[in-house]
Amino acid sequence: MPPDPGKLFEYVERHYPDYDVSTAYEAGCCGYSAHRCFESYGWTSLEVNPADIHRKGKEKHTKTDRIDAQLISRELKDGRLEGIHVPDVEREELRSLFRRRNDLVKDFRRIKSYIKMQLLYFGIKEPEEFDNDHWSHKYRKWLDGIVFENPTAKAMLESRMRFFRFVDQELRDVSTQLRRYCKTYHKKDYMLLRSIPGIGGIVACGILCELGDLRRFNNVKHLAGYVGLAPGVHQSGSNYKTLGITPRAHRLVRSYFVEASWQAIRADPVMQAYYRKHQGRNVKSIIVKVARKLLSRTLAVIKTETPYCIGVLE
Repeated sequence: MPPDPGKLFEYVERHYPDYDVSTAYEAGCCGYSAHRCFESYGWTSLEVNPADIHRKGKEKHTKTDRIDAQLISRELKDGRLEGIHVPDVEREELRSLFRRRNDLVKDFRRIKSYIKMQLLYFGIKEPEEFDNDHWSHKYRKWLDGIVFENPTAKAMLESRMRFFRFVDQELRDVSTQLRRYCKTYHKKDYMLLRSIPGIGGIVACGILCELGDLRRFNNVKHLAGYVGLAPGVHQSGSNYKTLGITPRAHRLVRSYFVEASWQAIRADPVMQAYYRKHQGRNVKSIIVKVARKLLSRTLAVIKTETPYCIGVLE
């Protein structure tokens, strides 16, 4: 049977016309369109995280589409499956724009690395004033003015600079569209998030796009488990050890909260005091603790609908 919800509906209507139907399938590259189709038919539908499907010992070493379907059917019949959160169409399309921006960020870093690599390859040394990550207009003008012995090398650099300027402009345009949309259609939550030190316009947009309405999370433990700022633990008898943060995470949002934490400890005395309290340990571990605290305060700001007050204790 082809992977087409309409074909499955025809098959069920032909062979099982009066049955209650429940469906489940693994979340993947096809998005939520099949889930919405199944629900429009009046069926119960679950889209599940592949990691949540229990496999017995030998089943972990054999994987085919047929076996996966049998495993999902077994788990669904036994009532052990829990579906992931399915955003509405508006939030899903907003998320796609945010992920487009993330792709542009990767392209932007990549083309800058290519240009730097090309200068290194040709033995061209940058002036000391330009030896940083910020590409000012003066630095770009210097790149445009580099003279090569042959026109082919100049054509190569000009091509890379054209691509650099294209990606730079696209990144600016998409970022502006994101901020404008969130300010217009999610203004209350956007401004609440912006009141938190470390969370700027793009990070606020990322939280709204990727996490949706934070009010759907029951508590900070629930939210931290979803983002990936929860500790891993292994205990066996008297042996007990922590495993660091869990590998199961929304990696993009987690990285944003960690980056925001560096800004928060500069702007908020309470967060700075919390950071200094743990000084002497691994810096990466400390900033993850700060990120967890920032996540807790972010959830509190949204749930209470009260702007963040710098320097106020919890």
